[in-house]
Amino acid sequence: MRILRDYVLKEFSYSFFLTLVVFTFVFLVGNIITLANYIINKGVDPISVLKLFAFLVPWLLSFTLPIAVLTASILAFGRLSADGELTAMKASGISLYRISMPIVMVGILLSFFAFYLNDQVSPNASFASRRVLKEIGIRSPAAALEEGTFIRGFENYIIFIHEIKRNKLKNIRIYQPQENKPTRTIVAEAGEINSIPEKNLIELKLYNGTSEEPSPTDPDSFYKLNFKTYFMSLDLSKVFKNEKIQKKTREMTISEIKAEIANCIDQKIDPTPLRVEIYKKINISIATLIFALIGIPLGVKAQRSEKSIGFVLGSVLFGIYWAAFSSMLVVASGGSMPPFIAAALPNVIFFGIGVVLFVWTARK
Repeated sequence: MRILRDYVLKEFSYSFFLTLVVFTFVFLVGNIITLANYIINKGVDPISVLKLFAFLVPWLLSFTLPIAVLTASILAFGRLSADGELTAMKASGISLYRISMPIVMVGILLSFFAFYLNDQVSPNASFASRRVLKEIGIRSPAAALEEGTFIRGFENYIIFIHEIKRNKLKNIRIYQPQENKPTRTIVAEAGEINSIPEKNLIELKLYNGTSEEPSPTDPDSFYKLNFKTYFMSLDLSKVFKNEKIQKKTREMTISEIKAEIANCIDQKIDPTPLRVEIYKKINISIATLIFALIGIPLGVKAQRSEKSIGFVLGSVLFGIYWAAFSSMLVVASGGSMPPFIAAALPNVIFFGIGVVLFVWTARK
């Protein structure tokens, strides 16, 4: 039996690691483009970008682990079935239950690992990522600016920049709304943005534009001033505050969430969203085991060794699961259903489907 166990595990492990790498890379592709833009167009140092990349991986693994287990189970048992090896094992008196036991045990171990990942590693990595983004914003303020959108938060200014490349700006509009007065407007063809970290300021140097300045004789009206060069200093602390960054709910561990729930109860605040996050962490981890169970009978029935079949089946099934799981979390957050029931319901349904399929296939 040890030989059989090692053989099945070897078949599963190859497919599992291949699938994990492929799906993680696919999810990373869009983020790689965004992170590369930080280096190429916004002048952020590569070390900071690499940190963001590394902190992103644990969060992605919480999704790709269940998909990889499901797909690997389909691929491994699909090949064993297609090559007639399962038939030979059964003819030797070895049941599907015994053949599948190593994969089920791996599913249990991976569920514990997924729970640790979702509860400890991923929240801390997400929080660390936000700290790095704050550092990037202070050292390279252009990285915090998004072209083609209204940027608010710099004191009482609203800034619109058509194009940003590193610290070079093009077609800039700066609006300064004033109570009971017309909005002051500054327009420039080009500009530069530079950080002064020691003063917690950024300096805008604008070229070739117009500025509306208060009239000396009538402060409630403006006159238009043409300029070749115009300097502005903006308080960076308005955007990147000096105080300690507060953790978001998904950046907390379960113990931290429980402490926050206690605070909410003391302050008469509804802690339902916090409870939803706890059950989300638990149930997405359990899904790893459930998908191992579902993948075995699907692989046997597919009887195909082509990897494309496993990838398609794995993606579709996880897509259905995630749609159901996300919908239940929304329902729980709205208070229409207890968080424990809502978060567990998709797992209960898929587990039931997995058991029925497994028993039915084992009896064939």
